[in-house]
Amino acid sequence: MRILQPAEWSKPRGFSHGVEFSGPGRWIVLAGQTGGEKGDYPPEMAAQVATALRRIIKLLGEAGAGPEHIVRLTWYLTSRSEYEAAGAGIAAAWKETLGRNFPPSTLLYIAGLVDPRAKVEIEVTAFVPGA
Repeated sequence: MRILQPAEWSKPRGFSHGVEFSGPGRWIVLAGQTGGEKGDYPPEMAAQVATALRRIIKLLGEAGAGPEHIVRLTWYLTSRSEYEAAGAGIAAAWKETLGRNFPPSTLLYIAGLVDPRAKVEIEVTAFVPGA
């Protein structure tokens, strides 16, 4: 996988503008993962993001993949102010689960998710190169 970064553009922080990959492999597409487990949602945004990211890593592992195979993230968040206030906790959760992987990401603020206690949902597309 090659990160697309035009020389004259500023390098983004926490994501990539794009990636290129070629050759045979397997696609993995995950449904949006929320910050709740077994019907329970912690009240803090950072805790919900951490849970969603751990769920993503668990599902990727089921497919024999890891965070290095993520080629796209789409985040749905219910509150800009809560997201901005939770920055340090979200960064810590990212480091714990995704490490130094910064795939292309889109972040959207929305009115709400299916469960009103949910504050975040993250969709993932991954690609595992094969022989």
